[in-house]
Amino acid sequence: MNKQLTFLASVMLMVCLMAATPPGKPGKRLSRPSAAERSPARPNAPKIPFIDRQNMNLAVKPGDDFYQYANGEWLKKNPVPASKTSWGSFGILYEKSLDAMKSLLEEAAKNPGKGRLHQMVGDFYASGMDSITIDQKGFDPIKADLARIDQVKSKADLMNEIAYQRSQGSTMFFSLYVAQDRRNVNKYVVQFVDGGTTLPDRDYYLKNDARSQKVRDAYRDNLTKMFGMIGEESSRAAANADAILTLETALANAQMTRVASRDPIKTYNKLTVADFSEQTPGINWGELMPKLGIPGQDTVLVQSLSFYHSMDSLLTATPVEALKAYMRWNLLKSAAPYLSTPFVNQNFAFNKVLSGQKQLTPLWQRRSRLIDGSLGELLGQLYVQQYFKPEAKERMLVLIDNLEASFKEHINAVDWMSADTKKRALTKLSTFKRKIGYPDKWKNYEGVIIRPDDFYGNVRATQKWWYTDNVSRLGKPVDKTEWGMTPQTVNAYYMPVNNEIAFPAAILQFPFFDAEADDAINYGGIVAVIGHEMTHGFDDQGRQYDADGTLRDWWTKEDAANFTKRADKVKEQFAGFRVLDSLKVNGQLTLGENLADLGGLAIAYDAFKKTKQGRGNAKIDGFTPDQRFFLSWAQVWRTNMLPESQAQQLLTDPHAPDQFRCNGPITNLDAWYEAFNVQPGQTLYKAPDQRIKVW
Repeated sequence: MNKQLTFLASVMLMVCLMAATPPGKPGKRLSRPSAAERSPARPNAPKIPFIDRQNMNLAVKPGDDFYQYANGEWLKKNPVPASKTSWGSFGILYEKSLDAMKSLLEEAAKNPGKGRLHQMVGDFYASGMDSITIDQKGFDPIKADLARIDQVKSKADLMNEIAYQRSQGSTMFFSLYVAQDRRNVNKYVVQFVDGGTTLPDRDYYLKNDARSQKVRDAYRDNLTKMFGMIGEESSRAAANADAILTLETALANAQMTRVASRDPIKTYNKLTVADFSEQTPGINWGELMPKLGIPGQDTVLVQSLSFYHSMDSLLTATPVEALKAYMRWNLLKSAAPYLSTPFVNQNFAFNKVLSGQKQLTPLWQRRSRLIDGSLGELLGQLYVQQYFKPEAKERMLVLIDNLEASFKEHINAVDWMSADTKKRALTKLSTFKRKIGYPDKWKNYEGVIIRPDDFYGNVRATQKWWYTDNVSRLGKPVDKTEWGMTPQTVNAYYMPVNNEIAFPAAILQFPFFDAEADDAINYGGIVAVIGHEMTHGFDDQGRQYDADGTLRDWWTKEDAANFTKRADKVKEQFAGFRVLDSLKVNGQLTLGENLADLGGLAIAYDAFKKTKQGRGNAKIDGFTPDQRFFLSWAQVWRTNMLPESQAQQLLTDPHAPDQFRCNGPITNLDAWYEAFNVQPGQTLYKAPDQRIKVW
């Protein structure tokens, strides 16, 4: 997830195949990182065994645990590496991504004179790899900002400093960005969302179970140590830690839950700037917004008014010294990964408690991820030149056409939707915009100056650019050519406000796609992904947006009720999956992704049955076409994950754990039962009348 995606995803404007995190933003570990296009084919390279029996556990019946049947031996032989939080199909692709980026960055660093593109990414990488200079500077790079914060004496000073730090790319107390107005998609609007906390989810502050308490204790210890590292006495550092934890707990209590924030109606609160100021008597937004680089705006969107009521009260009631400590902490935590080794190590020591990761990610990988998130479309141009095969785009267009035709048949066939709503659904389907590979127009990061000897300065320069670029959208025509992911990202997304599906170059590789693979492999992989993203346009969130992307109800009351009844069954199915001791999958939080998996797989299967292989029954390596289709689906999701990261995923990630993304949807497809002769009494068996069919 790059920084553009960070802005959009914060209010669920984008729904993706998998979770991702902004490269270079530690502490926000999401379960499955993005990756890059496979390396160019090597001469005489061995043939890929698209379905490899050595990865399967044939002692397990498919009907008892299809995930283990398809992947069991692979999972045994591939534990999570010490420097990772998970390891699976996506993890392997991520390694390829990093290898590709490293090669490109090292070459650019050797040849900065080849042009601005090479100079920027090359010098950024060189500065980040110069650990000697970084260590010599200690925390000098943030001393000027710490001194600025120390000069805050009053509430007015405080608000001015919040605005200044935000304009430099550092977020404190609340989050804002500029994006399309969901009810007027051809116009940009300022959007204020909940924020202000450090831990991955509000529940870490509010729950009193042993796991949450352990995290809070580690967080308090981390705060104390970090303040000590910038020269504060131990008693003051401990007092600061307590004040910050108290303040952030209050902010967490005011935040919407992740489930509530999925509702695009509840989170759409449009106010005039004057009305917003009346809602928060201690904050004059009309005066503050120009200082945020946002002048001349008359209206804003607010995710949760109750959060801003609480934040306003906290800013008034909390002593200025405590607020200053909180501001110093926000500056320090965002800078720590880019300062000297002691700060990096302490930052990692705390993140180990959250994620379970045993060893720090190698420096070159951290820098590659950072540059992907900071200057991703410069790096992307180099990536596409070397790794993207244009014929893959042509193949994708054909596959999307096949999926669209299959989805059209599914919509026409459903028996719970009226003719009028079906007509509108078909219109929406036919107007999906397609983005494949890479942008037609690249960002050039105009105005950013990258120096080979100023790593932290480069980090701040790109952070500032992203903020300035985002708010500079105001008053301009909406640019629907923009991408929310870099080409070197293995992922895909659906954007409701543009009614678009996007597939970056890097996802077009095995196990999703391979030009040499039989149709069963590609349809169980990339075609199911295409179907997943298409189905997002008709999941519990996406269905509330019409064909032009506007948040507008186009359903009859009866049709909406029929959809909800079926979606509720999906919610109930996934809510029954237990993962860690007392933790279960949140069926409501993961509903959109589970609906997309179910719909995508079902639609991809029907599209597969139109191919020559799908119509036949010829075996390859002992498996029928249908068996290969479902095995292809299963191997995409093979993943080992550390318990700590799994617990965090259950709280924060709208995607269910991978074993349930594999096993959940298939139990609702009649074809899977037939392909593997699944019988009553087997663990995954569901009677025909209990199998859920939505699309």
